[in-house]
Amino acid sequence: MTSSDVTRHVGSCHCGALAFAVETDLAQVIECNCSHCYRKGLMLTFVQPDAFTVTAGEGVMRDYLFNTHNIRHHICPTCGVEPFGRGKGPDGKEMVAINIRCLTDVEPFSIAPNVRFDGLHRL
Repeated sequence: MTSSDVTRHVGSCHCGALAFAVETDLAQVIECNCSHCYRKGLMLTFVQPDAFTVTAGEGVMRDYLFNTHNIRHHICPTCGVEPFGRGKGPDGKEMVAINIRCLTDVEPFSIAPNVRFDGLHRL
């Protein structure tokens, strides 16, 4: 995909209680080795808040904070899946982290992470 391939994608947790829509080109997919991302197997892409909409579950999701508390990891209280998180990027701007493994219209194996982030040693 190229940067001009911005597409609307939909996603959810496993049980569907948390659902969302996002507009992204999936040009940058990050795999991080921090203790959180590594254990959960997260593959992430980041978007601006105006490219993201929660379509179900805004009032039921649970938050998980760790380390610097810059990202609110949103977790479904029913199935335990983390489809997205909200926070601030290194530049201080608001962003949404999308777990691409939760996109229902994308085959994650077709997208290789193109950025390996060494979060284990940067924390």
